[in-house]
Amino acid sequence: MPGSPVVRLAVVDDHPLFVRGLELLLPVTTQGRAEVVGSTGDASAAASLVSRCLPDLALVDLHMPPPGGIRAVAAIRRTTPRVRVVAMSGGEDTAPALEALRAGAEGYLPKTAEPEELLPPLLAILDGWAVLPGPLLRMLLRAGRPAPVDLDDEERAMLRAIAAGRSTVEIAERMHVSERTVKRMTAALLRKLRVSTRAEAAAVAGHAGLLGD
Repeated sequence: MPGSPVVRLAVVDDHPLFVRGLELLLPVTTQGRAEVVGSTGDASAAASLVSRCLPDLALVDLHMPPPGGIRAVAAIRRTTPRVRVVAMSGGEDTAPALEALRAGAEGYLPKTAEPEELLPPLLAILDGWAVLPGPLLRMLLRAGRPAPVDLDDEERAMLRAIAAGRSTVEIAERMHVSERTVKRMTAALLRKLRVSTRAEAAAVAGHAGLLGD
């Protein structure tokens, strides 16, 4: 589109053919809307490259010789926080991508993507969106779910009573134990659920489906 700003990219990748391909093809396939303004094959030089050329986006290959792509992502975010970082990888292992996101990358793209397919996700990242392939997004969603907690019948009964808002006295009467025992059992249950209050226990239990029969 005439008048559209050019997206300036820095590439951190130790595969010269891949970098050269982006340098040649991006301007052509995006009608001049994206260009490579700097590149390095040395992960330790990534932050200085980005500081020097101040691109809009930095594309970082995660599979590089030490110090590696993850540390390059972290260094770029630390030295030039306004530059958005996009992690890239030619492998199918999602673990490095997750590490890159934790290190500060705003998106992840496979290196198998065609140059003409890169502009829309890059523009989305510049607009503040996180861009992730479907399999990686599903993995993140699964990782965000509470881990299953194995409760015995007594603990489930206690949790149901807590979720129902019953007092210590009421729980003691229903379970035929002393109030002191209820307090001890409650404290043990909170530790098991890794929460600090009854309200949190009820919320975690309901979210994880622990209250069902």
